[in-house]
Amino acid sequence: MEEKSCSFFGHRKIKYSEKLHERVEKTIENLIDKEGVTVFLFGSRSEFDTLCHSIVTDLKNKYPHIKRKAYTCRSETCTLESEREKWEGIYSHFEKRPVTLLGVEEEVEHKTKWTSGKAQYVERNQAMIDDSQYCVFYYDPYYQPPRRKYSKRSVGDYQPKSGTQLALDYAYQKKRAGKVKMIINVYEDYDEN
Repeated sequence: MEEKSCSFFGHRKIKYSEKLHERVEKTIENLIDKEGVTVFLFGSRSEFDTLCHSIVTDLKNKYPHIKRKAYTCRSETCTLESEREKWEGIYSHFEKRPVTLLGVEEEVEHKTKWTSGKAQYVERNQAMIDDSQYCVFYYDPYYQPPRRKYSKRSVGDYQPKSGTQLALDYAYQKKRAGKVKMIINVYEDYDEN
């Protein structure tokens, strides 16, 4: 039987609340209990990923069969759960303060990890969506990333799309093609209707 997977995507900064935490936890538990999801895929660099990783890690006590996988970009690393305690000790000694690392059961290096350029996060997110039947988003439709210059010497700038919006657009494309079964947005002010 094929394992069912869920990936997480969200803005780098989130409006954390207990209500959001409860909503995300309930969503994840429903995916485990009602949909049979056993594998959770994580990217990085967002407060939402960190929140979801924390919740899935806590739920491993109740559901020891679930797994966490990290999809890393070229400049990122993860800590395998089997080595986490050792590396936390090393980093804590070096930093002279307690260091907690996020642990996973597996690291996935998607096929473009070492060849992609500026689009490496977009390509990584697409690989996660390609490997998922379920996608959970923290997407604020009014969020705008900071404006960027066209180049270092340019006087003009432009408004880029957020990485979360690009991932959501790609997930809907995959859903229309029948590759993704469910897309869930846990952003509290979001109403799709």
